Amino acid sequence: MPFVTYLPGTAPLVLDSPHSGTDYPDDFGTVCDRATLRRAEDTHVEKLYRFAPAMGVAWIEAHFPRSYLDANRDTSEVDVTMLDGPWPAPVATDPAVLSKVRLGKGLIWRCTDDGVALYDRKLGVAEVHARIQNCWQPYHAAVEQAIDAAHARHGYSIHVNCHSMPAVAASHATDFPGLVHADFVVGNRDATTSSEALARLVCDHLRALGYRVEYNHPYKGVELVRRYGRPAEHRHSLQLEINRKLYMDEATLAMTDGFAPLQADLRSLVDRLLQTDPRTL
Repeated sequence: MPFVTYLPGTAPLVLDSPHSGTDYPDDFGTVCDRATLRRAEDTHVEKLYRFAPAMGVAWIEAHFPRSYLDANRDTSEVDVTMLDGPWPAPVATDPAVLSKVRLGKGLIWRCTDDGVALYDRKLGVAEVHARIQNCWQPYHAAVEQAIDAAHARHGYSIHVNCHSMPAVAASHATDFPGLVHADFVVGNRDATTSSEALARLVCDHLRALGYRVEYNHPYKGVELVRRYGRPAEHRHSLQLEINRKLYMDEATLAMTDGFAPLQADLRSLVDRLLQTDPRTL
């Protein structure tokens, strides 16, 4: 079973889901039970966008779980206290990045969103390198390839980094524990990874459908939009967070009757983006 699925597209739009993976590798070595780990997944996000490849949209999907390796982090976001030896590569020093590492949400998670420890051991340096080689590198290579191909074909690209969020932020999930989330959060790192106009278009489209939408709060976007979003070069990257209460039971992970109408609304958003050239906004 490959760790990553990449379905090339023909349109200028690229979608990726880095956190919906459910294939737990045998070498995980976690002491956390599977039911608890599954609460960390962006459950069913890959199903919500199942329609996209048939519309010519490139699709990248991680099959490894984010608790094993978080593809939405830079490889420098390593908690060196988790390792059995010195880390031979650069380590992040940015305070914003370090806040995620402090919460236990670096490249390799130390704990769940509720603060439950994942390991009762130190991780081997070679073990972490293997996760980067097998998971992070192929995932990012696919995203980069898809965006490059879209941009080469059309002269611009729109990349949407697809996520879900709990109805209420957990204790170790963000810097805003207990926050009641909106229906959607659109993030572009304060208009640095996409144009302001494109982000507003997405927000306005979703609000017109009746949803409550926040912009860059509490999620601005992380590594996948930071790395690939260069709006000055007509490469636009947005992070889109969907409230799980809209389509699933957060306790059982079962899809609810809200799934189909939400999927239809996401299809309308994708169709709107396919009709949008951000160079003209």
